[in-house]
Amino acid sequence: MKPKNIVIGLIIIIVLVVGGYLMFRGSPEPTDIPNENEVTPPPPAEVGAKQETVIGKSVGGRDITAYHYRASADVPVDTRLLFVGGIHGGYSWNTAALAYELIDYLERNSINAIPRNVEVTVIPVLNPDGLNKVVARTGAFTKADVSGSDEAKISSRFNANSVDLNRNFDCEWKTQGTWQSTTVSGGSAPFSEPETMALKNFVESYKPTAVVSWYSSVGGVFSSNCKNGVLPETAALTSVYAKAAGYPAYKTFDFYAITGDMSNWFAKNNIPAISVLLTTHEDTELTKNLAGVDALFARYAK
Repeated sequence: MKPKNIVIGLIIIIVLVVGGYLMFRGSPEPTDIPNENEVTPPPPAEVGAKQETVIGKSVGGRDITAYHYRASADVPVDTRLLFVGGIHGGYSWNTAALAYELIDYLERNSINAIPRNVEVTVIPVLNPDGLNKVVARTGAFTKADVSGSDEAKISSRFNANSVDLNRNFDCEWKTQGTWQSTTVSGGSAPFSEPETMALKNFVESYKPTAVVSWYSSVGGVFSSNCKNGVLPETAALTSVYAKAAGYPAYKTFDFYAITGDMSNWFAKNNIPAISVLLTTHEDTELTKNLAGVDALFARYAK
């Protein structure tokens, strides 16, 4: 055989062998091909960073936002503390301002202030439509941002359906409630309002260990109950917060009869809850209330 034919034959053999191997091996696995549409999940939020959850919307379509904080990702959370402000909108605007001040405090100090086993959630404004009547902006604000007559502030106590949200919860609810000497609407049924339903749904899923709600104005810390007595832990929280903040402590709110109260609804569901009534409608009493909050942190620290 001529050398030229031998070379050609070898080339043919090599081509056949390589081709057969490639056919046997098959095409690359799909995982070897980059997927241009694949979305890389975002990294976990840093400890101490603000986590936001929109838990619902108001009658007017404004967001009701919850802000969550924790100090450690290494220790399991066994305690969830919930703070709620702004249920009476612009009438008690200082309770929303105080909640935003607490948010600012937690953003600056959460790693040092919050116990490692505790998660803190703040809902600064439960009635954003009412607040918007006297604070024409969204988010944190100061006293300088507040405007409107006394009449406007009183009307802003209610939501856009003219319902007093603190008469719309399922604890001795009535369609008509009382605010001081005034008859107010409690809604058409318990949780008839989107704001109260948003809180109900959030609480039922979040399952807070204890709740602090801010109101104004009396100047005191009140235990919650729904005709089932004051829970032992509620009594303890009332005492701890009041002593640290320098407020008087009250076993019950008995200035006038109330129905459909939020804090008392917590009690009905066996959730320890206290109502902190600021002394005026103008001051947040930040120093006093941070002392109360820190005292609760100390109580639940492990």
